[in-house]
Amino acid sequence: MIKIEYPSYQPKIKNQLGKEYIYDEIRKQWIMLTPEEWVRQNFLQYLIQVKKYPATLIAVEKEIQLRDLAKRFDVVVYDQNTQPWMIIECKEMAVTLNEQVLNQALRYNITLQVPHIVITNGTHCFGFSAKLGVLEELSNLPEFNL
Repeated sequence: MIKIEYPSYQPKIKNQLGKEYIYDEIRKQWIMLTPEEWVRQNFLQYLIQVKKYPATLIAVEKEIQLRDLAKRFDVVVYDQNTQPWMIIECKEMAVTLNEQVLNQALRYNITLQVPHIVITNGTHCFGFSAKLGVLEELSNLPEFNL
């Protein structure tokens, strides 16, 4: 398991018609604040503030084709050549990170072919390096120095 030390973060939150929204700095829009979105926004701040991943190379909730199905990944980090480098699957804190969650990220990797796969529920975080079809668990997220 990877230990995450979240940075201090003051998100922009607003109430509209009885619902809470959080401003996503990557997508540049207000998003309904769900438990999963809370995890995603805090993990994005960790990537940007702590790990120094460039915000310009991070995509959030983009559609991809998985065979004949349209799916949406949570977060993809691209390398400096704008090739997919890491998939991050976020779940709300109440969701246990298990094989089913990992398999979801692995299905996205059929299309994206990234070397790094991460699953998190905000409390727990697991990372894997994918090499030649074999997953190796990581003790830390890789540094962004490609």
